[in-house]
Amino acid sequence: MAVIVSDTTPLHYLILVEAVDVLPRLYGRVLIPPAVREELNQPNTPQAVRAWLNESPAWLVVAGPTRAPGPGLSHLDAGEIQAISLALENRADLLL
Repeated sequence: MAVIVSDTTPLHYLILVEAVDVLPRLYGRVLIPPAVREELNQPNTPQAVRAWLNESPAWLVVAGPTRAPGPGLSHLDAGEIQAISLALENRADLLL
């Protein structure tokens, strides 16, 4: 099975346009790091996104990277850093 990691933006907008169900059909499961989960659950995030996250499906797996990110990622936000690190650690086939 392919390893897929997602950053915040793809999930956010797929939820808003009611197309997030395409992800499990295409990929089976999708990994997100804790920082992405936190970004999707911010008070200023649309209620539809927060509601979906609070009842997130089994195919969405929260997994944190185990290694410190490289210094070349320091200009990115926490979700991007963790998503890239998680993708590298898991030799992901795709980073959304």
